[in-house]
This record gives sequence, structure tokens and C-alpha cells, in this order.
Amino acid sequence: MPPIRVMLVEDDPPTRKRLSHAIEQHEQLSLIASVGNCKQALAQFEQAYPDVLLTDIGLPDGTGIDLIKNAHQHSASTEIMVITIFADEKNVMNALEAGATGYLLKDATNESIADSVLQLVAGHSPLSPAIARHVLKRFSIPLPEVPIIPGVEVPNITTREKLVLEYIAKGFSYKETASVMGNSVHTITSHAKKIYRKLSVKSRSEAVFEAVQLGIIHLGEDTT
Repeated sequence: MPPIRVMLVEDDPPTRKRLSHAIEQHEQLSLIASVGNCKQALAQFEQAYPDVLLTDIGLPDGTGIDLIKNAHQHSASTEIMVITIFADEKNVMNALEAGATGYLLKDATNESIADSVLQLVAGHSPLSPAIARHVLKRFSIPLPEVPIIPGVEVPNITTREKLVLEYIAKGFSYKETASVMGNSVHTITSHAKKIYRKLSVKSRSEAVFEAVQLGIIHLGEDTT
């Protein structure tokens, strides 16, 4: 199997060097680009999109959110993970809604960063503990039932897909969902892809939002 091609976007030289080293020293990863701003990143995108985009949010000439949106819109195969010092809820949710499926803080160890990249490609959503709390807080607050708007067609979500949606809404990873449901991670990933397609969304948060809006799931329900 060829190594996973990783592109790093980080403006602080010492941090970029540390993160680059974390990627380069892992035999399953290949660092194809290491740049310090949005302009350089977009120039690299014109040549080829990576398997994994690892980006900071605060950049000198823009925001990593725009890079996430670009990669998410133009390369369906690119997995995206944020690595930053910004742990506030606004940045977290903006990144996830833009298309990121992983979010790490820069205090993560080199080994955990490399492992998180592998987990991302395997279909998981690596989150630093502080970030996971934001996501759980956002999705665990019961919302009032939203009536289905007349004339709006509700996608045909199967019983299994609905259950996957409910676990995603509770913050479960694909691996955790697979364990609870007694399925393989591959099966859960397949369910998730079908859900995204049916709901016409590109991220977990969008899938949960749309499912609640359409009355498919209710966040106050218990799935156990």
C-alpha cells in the first residue's frame, strides 16, 4: 500500500518543523508539502490535492477554514484535520461544518498526531478531549421538535442508518458506533456515506442538523 500523502499548512516555523517531523518519521505517511500560508497552500492545490490536509486555522493571509472549504468542495477523497491552538466552540464548529472531520490541539504528541492521521483515513474523527466536549455539548442539548415543512421530501433513511445517525449525534466515533451496533467499521463508514448522500450534506454536524430539521432523529432520544 502506498503511503498516505499529507499536506501541512502551519505558519509558525518551529511548529511546522515539529509537525513535519511527526509525519515524515512515520512509515505509513508521506509529507508532500509543508507550507506557511493560504496562498502557498492554494498553489499546491492547483498541482494536486493530498490524501490528508493538516491545517492550522489562524494563518497570516487568511483562515484555514477557507482551505478546508476548498479541499472539501474540490476533492472528495481528501480527509481534513485541523491542528491549532484555537479550542473555542466557534472555531471548532466552523471547521467541522466546513468539512473537517478531525480537530487536534497543538499540545498533542508527535506520535498521537501521526496516529490521528491514520485514524482519520480509516474513517474515524480524531478530536482532542477539549474539542470533543464542545461537540458533545452542542449535540447533546435537546432541541424542540421541528415540524416537517409540508412539501419537503424526507429522504428514505433506513432503520440502521437512523441508528448510525443517532450515535453520530451523541459524538460516537465510527469505531465506537461499530462496537455498539456489532458491525465492522467499514460497514458503519458505508452507512455514513449513504446518509451524507441522501441528506445532501458533507459533514457530521450538517447531517445531524438536517436529520433533526426533517424529524428523522430527535436529540433528546436515548439510543441504548
